[in-house]
Amino acid sequence: MTKRTAGNDPHEFSGKVVVITGAGSGIGRSTALLFGRLGAKVHVADVDSASAERAQRDIEAGGGSAVAHTVDVSDPAAVEELATRVYEQEDGVDVLHNNAGIGHGGDTVSTTVEDWQRVIGINLLGVAYGVQAFVPRMLAQGRPATIVNTASAAGLVPAARMAPYCASKFGVVGMTEALNAELAPQGIHLSAICPGIINTPIVGTAIARGEFAARQQKAVEFYAKRGASPDQVAEAVVDAVRKRKLIQTVPKSHVVPTWLLHRVSARATQPLSRIMMRAAIGR
Repeated sequence: MTKRTAGNDPHEFSGKVVVITGAGSGIGRSTALLFGRLGAKVHVADVDSASAERAQRDIEAGGGSAVAHTVDVSDPAAVEELATRVYEQEDGVDVLHNNAGIGHGGDTVSTTVEDWQRVIGINLLGVAYGVQAFVPRMLAQGRPATIVNTASAAGLVPAARMAPYCASKFGVVGMTEALNAELAPQGIHLSAICPGIINTPIVGTAIARGEFAARQQKAVEFYAKRGASPDQVAEAVVDAVRKRKLIQTVPKSHVVPTWLLHRVSARATQPLSRIMMRAAIGR
């Protein structure tokens, strides 16, 4: 469970409503638990109903308030139904965290059209469907709101053999920046969270093709050994809400050096993009 750190007021988000997709595990679960401990009422949404319900019980066991929902974010009708259910129960949403995502690793020649559709459908369009379902309601609710979209370091710096994933996450960053430019003057601030190597189940459940499929367990072990805790990302999400950050990297040591290099010279990061996958799979 997410540890309470110094400076976290257990009443900071009292009276606030938070909706999190992909909240049954990993970053989403840690973020849901943290918001629950900070006093928010958390709507926990996940494609896996059992994991959503476990997160709900854990929030309630810690003295928080939560509601579990089952939703596939790649289905726009399902996301619209989620928004309808939430607004039937609440007079507004203060934070929407579009977090649900899926991993992908593999050579382009081994990647299928269906892989592209699934990764883009969940990671990028799933965020867009959340925006489409919640923003009109947020604009009408009469109080400010924040939308946090989970991107990735791979949305700031490319990684070879991860083209569908990078495309989806670069898209999330661009979408977030464009929407913030449009909606911030109307009271809706957006943030893109860009995590580096995080120890979550996403690597083990990722779509795996080619050599990556044969060495996926090596990548799981690499992320378990080198990855930061999802609790650290949860803290970064809350910090982004507090400080209205547009781009939030976490951990900074994983992301910022290569991001700065990429901003100076995209060509200079190409060798690094080739190294990343080889390091993860132990080659």
